[in-house]
Amino acid sequence: MEIVRSDANGVCTITLNRPSVYNSFNQTMAFQLQATLDACSKDDSVRVIVITGEGKAFSAGQDLGEATDNEGPTLTSIVRDHYNPIILKIREIEKPVIAAVNGVAAGAGANIALACDITFAKKSASFIQAFSKIGLIPDSGGTFFLPRLIGMQKALALMMTGDKVSAEEAEKLNMIYKVIDDEDFSAEITRFSEQLAMMPTRGLGLTKKAVNLGLFNSLEDQLELEEKLQTQAGETDDFAEGVNAFLQKRSPQFKGK
Repeated sequence: MEIVRSDANGVCTITLNRPSVYNSFNQTMAFQLQATLDACSKDDSVRVIVITGEGKAFSAGQDLGEATDNEGPTLTSIVRDHYNPIILKIREIEKPVIAAVNGVAAGAGANIALACDITFAKKSASFIQAFSKIGLIPDSGGTFFLPRLIGMQKALALMMTGDKVSAEEAEKLNMIYKVIDDEDFSAEITRFSEQLAMMPTRGLGLTKKAVNLGLFNSLEDQLELEEKLQTQAGETDDFAEGVNAFLQKRSPQFKGK
């Protein structure tokens, strides 16, 4: 299996599993990731999703052997049918999606990581917009997310040069949320994801929806959206539990409903 799924304590960990080729994407892995994201979206027991890689890499991006195979999918199909659906699913799932970047993230691998809600990286990890080195443009949402994360000029410089960015530099650039020492990485990802899994999942999902739409809305439209989504959040069981717990001076027991 090119994708390995494991579930524990409300957290689904999706592992990219082609370590011999640095978890580079072929059609099978792309479609398996899409299917696993769909399954997680529909599974009420899953309250947080973590995407990581097996072995030394998060993902080296596209398997160029497949991309240059005359019998394989075209570049158009790879972008349209493999990567675009992955990015849209990550953004549209109303649950937190965490990238746990355990090694190099290059090309589409880097941009999948940056499309996630919260991105952690091992100190030894790195990010590379590798597309220019083979005459291509960044895909997988790279031209959308990276300028919004770090600014247009820095994004364009990294895209045009294909320079490697260390995990520590990525954190300083606000490209990612946090760098973690290699030896603490697994434990910290588990702690953080399980913490989110105990929180009001519907409220977190509506927060994500508001931020997504806020990238396009006017202030007036965003205020109206906040009113609408706040009303929906106020109708959840978790809101009632949160208020009751506050009044009773106890810790809330959220169920994600």
